[in-house]
Amino acid sequence: MSDKEKNETELVPDIDPDQIDNKKQVKKAARKLREAIRLHDHKYYVENDPLISDSEYDSLLRSLEDLEDQYPEVKTEDSPTQRVGSEPNEELGIVDHPYPMLSLKSVYEESEADNFFETIKDEAQLDDLQFFCEPKYDGLAVELIYENGAFKQGSTRGDGDNGEDVTDNLKTIKQIPLRLLETDSHDHPDKLVVRGEVFIPKEEFEKLNKKRESDDKDPFANPRNAASGSLRQLDPSVTAKRPLGIFFYQWANAAEHNINDHSESLEIISSWGLKTNNNLNSVCPGLSEIKKHYQTLKNQRDDLPYEIDGMVVKCDHFSDQEKLGSRSNSPRWAIAWKFPAKRERSRIKSVEFQVGRTGQITPIAHLEPVEIGGVTIKRASLHNQHEIEEKDIRSGDRVLVERAGDVIPYIVKPITDNRDGSEEKIELPESCPVCDSEIVVSDDRKQAHCTNISCPAQLKERIKHFVSKEAMDIEGLGEKRIQSLVDLDILTSVEEIYNLDQADLEEIDDVAEKSANNILSEIEDSKTTDLHRFLYALGIPETGTHIARVLCRNFEALDDIMKADKDELTTIKEIGPEIANSIVTFFNEDHNKATVNGLIDSDVKPKNKLYKQRKPLDGIKLVFTGELDEWTRDEIKDKVETLGANATSSVSSNTDYVIAGEGTGQKLDDAKDENVTILDEQEFKKWLKDQTEEK
Repeated sequence: MSDKEKNETELVPDIDPDQIDNKKQVKKAARKLREAIRLHDHKYYVENDPLISDSEYDSLLRSLEDLEDQYPEVKTEDSPTQRVGSEPNEELGIVDHPYPMLSLKSVYEESEADNFFETIKDEAQLDDLQFFCEPKYDGLAVELIYENGAFKQGSTRGDGDNGEDVTDNLKTIKQIPLRLLETDSHDHPDKLVVRGEVFIPKEEFEKLNKKRESDDKDPFANPRNAASGSLRQLDPSVTAKRPLGIFFYQWANAAEHNINDHSESLEIISSWGLKTNNNLNSVCPGLSEIKKHYQTLKNQRDDLPYEIDGMVVKCDHFSDQEKLGSRSNSPRWAIAWKFPAKRERSRIKSVEFQVGRTGQITPIAHLEPVEIGGVTIKRASLHNQHEIEEKDIRSGDRVLVERAGDVIPYIVKPITDNRDGSEEKIELPESCPVCDSEIVVSDDRKQAHCTNISCPAQLKERIKHFVSKEAMDIEGLGEKRIQSLVDLDILTSVEEIYNLDQADLEEIDDVAEKSANNILSEIEDSKTTDLHRFLYALGIPETGTHIARVLCRNFEALDDIMKADKDELTTIKEIGPEIANSIVTFFNEDHNKATVNGLIDSDVKPKNKLYKQRKPLDGIKLVFTGELDEWTRDEIKDKVETLGANATSSVSSNTDYVIAGEGTGQKLDDAKDENVTILDEQEFKKWLKDQTEEK
């Protein structure tokens, strides 16, 4: 066996059950599986450095489970199959769960879901079973305890019996109420035990990793690791800076309060202010409905703002759950039906460098074909030279590949243990692979650009972007027609679109008189576009449709945006230094200014319909309590609302400030419970003066 083969076997032991025919072989196979699983547990949970895909890990665990089920004598107390979660961190403090937090048995094939359904029917001896289906979130499971409606304690799953105390960290998550809402239909129990999943949205995960990279920190491997690392902090102020969310999925002791169904229990806790995912949850009376909902969630998966990796199926009636009972570490009445894997291993065959619409040069890896999430992947982005060098990715490497949504897959990391010496370092070309012009590389090696603005690859992509539906919406100029116009030297710049005539268009093979007239009509109509569409059409790096709209809400005219400096741009909430620098750089370049002026000279007149005059207190929520010396309640409410604030009558987790005068009451207590900043009248006057002067 070569070193390469040996390393492969150590990562994913090749255990063939048909070749195991004596006790010695059983023990050896179980030992190899446990060693591999422990290695991957440590690499994933401790070092944030996974070596294999989730599906490969799950396969290892299932092989060990099957082996131990068939040969119970080889099962040990410290086997990974006996573990629910990870060992709790004693530094955070240990919490005993009032009820065990069990994990779920995972299934991957439709036939396994069929077996679960038939087994449940047989064991429950019922034909009218009702099931509840919900997303399986890819985050961190937590338990929260409320006493008399007030949040008292929160913990992680830990080992199922004991978890880590993360009470103060959970309090920083705005979606978690510190006090439950009152309802007429259901009173709060003296003690409420609920479970939920803490997650980090996909978009925020990307921003967090960019920030970590800019701070020379290792990026998180995936949103699950980011959520876990964010919540399991010794300093709650670190957690408070992370954009965490939560969905609640269980009232653990609901049956003790005469609640009959899981679905009913979620409706009740939702009315108390605990966030449930009613849009994606579904009651399913039978197997066909379960399968339909699975397909629905699988189809929606990539479009959701957070990660889900499967669907949880559970008996809805608590009486059925009680009848079926639990195994040592998982309930018999529920499964996690996992989606196809989004991360697998492959090998880099070669690397090419592509030129994008802004001239940016991106390395693309050509891979040995691998199926991820039902799609055969042959290419993956390497992003930039900095990432290649930071991760030490080489041509010929075996690599971990991830596919997220419809974007091109990317390389998570190389599996360096598999190298045999034949791998080659990946180097940036010295000149543009399309036009052979000079390449300019940023100091941090994260950006590489072709300097030739007339580079054919760049020009075609710029025009293609400019006429796209979200931009100027010139539908008749599709990719093939653009390619023809560029190849014929009819289009040598974006602004020349507005100089096209019928004769130019009829040079294209598939364009006759009628088609040419239709295209010219679309070009003419595009001259009266919205400003945010025009900005997006220009292809400013880091400026997508959202940032284009943000700019239009904050600046009245195109000239104002073109003249804005970095300091002015970064005062806008959604615009950070990187985006601001990109916008300023774009409009400072002579050829870009010439392009914009050329479009305006061609009678393109973008109009800004999104601009609104900003007010000093826009978006701020205030609550006044007690009597103020200088103003009556109506006077101060009118004053702050004129300045853009929202003066509300009750305190919530969304309140920014509570202003307390003489004779305060319950609102002051509510503010303390919600951790809302409290100002007395003098502090408020100073704050108000600062806000109005700043703006």
